[in-house]
Amino acid sequence: MIDGLGIVVSAMGFGFVYGLTARTVGHFSPVEAMAMSLIAFGGAAQFAAIGYVASGLAWPAIALLTFLLNARHALYSAALAPWFRGRSFAERAAAAHLLTDESFALAIAHFKRVGRYDAIGYWYPAIVTTLIPWNIATFAGVMLGDAIVEPSRFGIDVIFPAAMAGLMVGLLTGRREVVAAIAGAAIGVGSSLAVGPPIGIIAGGILGPGVGLLVPASRANEEAPIGTPASAGHFGMPRTPSGPGTNDPRPGQRP
Repeated sequence: MIDGLGIVVSAMGFGFVYGLTARTVGHFSPVEAMAMSLIAFGGAAQFAAIGYVASGLAWPAIALLTFLLNARHALYSAALAPWFRGRSFAERAAAAHLLTDESFALAIAHFKRVGRYDAIGYWYPAIVTTLIPWNIATFAGVMLGDAIVEPSRFGIDVIFPAAMAGLMVGLLTGRREVVAAIAGAAIGVGSSLAVGPPIGIIAGGILGPGVGLLVPASRANEEAPIGTPASAGHFGMPRTPSGPGTNDPRPGQRP
């Protein structure tokens, strides 16, 4: 709950900007804007879709481009899959719908902390820290859309990149990740300006880690080198039942 306080603030700020944008740029009705936040529930993709709608792009193209924009969620869900093993199909489907950058970061950190799947560790960040604040703020932004025409005038358009940068910091364990983050950001921004946001996000996400891997292992100065148990533990992978030491009790856990 404490970890999620900052996410609540960013979700409300980001949702408010979305509501403003949907009303003033996309000319969405309040019902349409709210329906998109409940049904799509994909912040960056929603912003992109509004821009595409405003430019008159055909719906099939909008669907394809927003799909590519949110392709990173395939990696998020793959990382969460080991923790959700054995859960019902309905629960996993609902979890997939509510999966966001923020809920992933909070949930994976919590699972790693307790060493197992914990229901509140996913549903609390997914619902309380993101879904509810996002939709309340969306409603407020839609209602105030006619009064605040340009979000950038107040500086609130910086909320989304600031939130993403904050989530990234917790994943940095050595020079490889730092290089990957800097390269990914530079490539992503450059490609977005030159081609478009969907291509920029994909290019930065794929090429950034590739650049990071060019750093020699001897100079990586990693706390958790890639491919080691320490790396699996850092990125939230649950322990497997086989292997030496895997049945040993964790700190604070009874044998």
